[in-house]
Amino acid sequence: MPNTHSTQTTSLQDLQDKLKSSLRSIPDYPKKGIMFRDITTILGNAECFRQLIDFLCAHYKDRGLTHIVGIESRGFVFGSALAYALGIGFVPIRKKGKLPCKTYQKDYALEYGTDTLEIHTDAFNIYPPTSTSKDKSALVLLVDDLLATGGTANASIELVKQAGGEVLESCFLIALKSEFSPKLESPSFVLLDL
Repeated sequence: MPNTHSTQTTSLQDLQDKLKSSLRSIPDYPKKGIMFRDITTILGNAECFRQLIDFLCAHYKDRGLTHIVGIESRGFVFGSALAYALGIGFVPIRKKGKLPCKTYQKDYALEYGTDTLEIHTDAFNIYPPTSTSKDKSALVLLVDDLLATGGTANASIELVKQAGGEVLESCFLIALKSEFSPKLESPSFVLLDL
């Protein structure tokens, strides 16, 4: 099968239109009153997924990043594809008890309680920055699919700092509009405000 991959980058507006038309919205899931944004339809659309990763690669290629950090679990999908495209390392942030070695932990608030995220303490030591980086610190892009309250993202930013990294920016596929704007501990880039 021939490679039909194009290196031409889509404009932001064209990409947003493509993402909106590919995104599936499911009312009252997982409970009444919630509009669930299903990204599996974006992942299943090869052209849309490729254009998304190509756009993000062009957007971040000259930023001096050494690592992508993806938040469990959908941040793994976008983050690992982007790390591969940029030729840099990928580090996962996982829920408590899912990483096998010594970890830093951070609790964060949910609507109904708290949860805990973890990162390996040596996350940036075992995957040293590339030889093209200007200094020895891990310069990180935090990636996740959804920004709602900002609790998960801010907990992840704190974990990256604990592990010796610096979050240059946080990138989200979707930000949910609400009566309040989350205050993130890093600059952010959002593709779709819904």
